[in-house]
Amino acid sequence: MSDVEVRHLLTASPPRTGKLATVRADGRPHVAPVWYEVDDDGSLVFNTGESTVKGRNLRRDPRASLCVDDERPPFSFVVVEGTVEISDDLEEVCRWAARIGGRYMGAERAEEYGSRNAVPGELVVRLRPGHTTSALAVAD
Repeated sequence: MSDVEVRHLLTASPPRTGKLATVRADGRPHVAPVWYEVDDDGSLVFNTGESTVKGRNLRRDPRASLCVDDERPPFSFVVVEGTVEISDDLEEVCRWAARIGGRYMGAERAEEYGSRNAVPGELVVRLRPGHTTSALAVAD
């Protein structure tokens, strides 16, 4: 896929849930669904709690992969691998939670999601792409 096609799949409407893979302390993979947003710089941003499995994994080991796929024929996907930066700054958590919540639940609910998630223990995570794998129309 071209860069434009990758960005189109990642930012499609309605939005798709990403599948985030992190590394457990014993080396096993952990996969969890996440809502995310693509920032202007191409990084993928999502929220999580610091006490969740993914939150603990990412604090210990910043390597992650996020897969987003179009499950409709002829099927397409993007996998972004990289490292994350984590912030617990509540202003930043609120801003991103509102933006992400608005993307998935509608602009009229954005503030609600921002306020709900801007509490101690919540994080904003930024996945910086290091390597991207993608395929367009894999069933064709």
